[in-house]
Amino acid sequence: MIMTAAETTIIQTDSLNAFYDDFKALKNINLNIKEKSVTALIGPSGCGKSTFLRTLNRMNDLVAGFHVEGKIMLKDNNIYDSKVDVVDLRKQVGMVFQRPNPFPMSIYDNVAYGPRIHGTKNKSVLDEIVEKSLKAAALWDEVKDRLNTSAMGLSGGQQQRLVIARVLAIQPEVILMDEPASALDPISTSKIEQLILDLKEKYTIVIVTHSMQQAARVSDETAFFLNGEIVEFGETNMIFTNPKKQQTEDYISGRFG
Repeated sequence: MIMTAAETTIIQTDSLNAFYDDFKALKNINLNIKEKSVTALIGPSGCGKSTFLRTLNRMNDLVAGFHVEGKIMLKDNNIYDSKVDVVDLRKQVGMVFQRPNPFPMSIYDNVAYGPRIHGTKNKSVLDEIVEKSLKAAALWDEVKDRLNTSAMGLSGGQQQRLVIARVLAIQPEVILMDEPASALDPISTSKIEQLILDLKEKYTIVIVTHSMQQAARVSDETAFFLNGEIVEFGETNMIFTNPKKQQTEDYISGRFG
C-alpha cells in the first residue's frame, strides 16, 4: 500500500527515556508522529508532555542535568546523534511557547530575524519572506501598514501570531506549540486554532494543550500522558469518544486530573 503524505511518519521515538539528574521524567516513550498532521499531547500538570515536546528540538539540552536514552528519529536522522547541529535542528523543528515572546524590535525585524541569522541579507528577499510569513500567520492585513513599529505594541493574540510568523520565516518542517493559546482571550484563541488547522496543510504540528476541547477541535491524533508515560495514543476522535484505557476515560470525563 502506498502511504499518503498524511500517513507518512516524520518523527519516531524509540524507547525514549528522559532524566533530570536522577528523576525519570519520561519512561519508554514510543510514538510515531505523522507528517502534515496535528498531534495533541494531553494530561495533567507534571505528566511529562512539555518535557517530551522539548525533546523534539533538544530545548531541554539547556537544562543542567538533563539527558536522554533511546532515539528520536526525524525522518532518517537520530536528532540526539553527536554529529547533529542543534542550530540546524531548531531550524527544521520550530517552537512556539506558552506566552508570546516577540523580540523588542520592529514587527518586520522580528520576522526577518531568523532568515538573517541563517545568512539571508538581500532586502527584497527579506521583504518577500516577511510578507509571506505574516500572511501565512494570518497577520499581514493587520500589520502591513506598521511593519516598522515595535512588536511590543501588538495585542497578545497578535504577538502570538507574530511569533508563529517568525517560526515560519525559517521554513521549518515541524512546529512545536507549548500551550500556545493559554494566555489568550477566547477570540484570539479561536484565531490561533484556525491558524493551526490552516498550517497543517504544509507543516507537521505537535501541540501541548491543557484544554481537551482544544485538542478535540484541532488535532488528528492525541497522546494521553500520565506520570511520564503514554497511557494511550490514537486518532483524536477515538481517544475522546471510545478510549481503550480506563485511565484515559477517567481523565477525559473529569474524574481525575
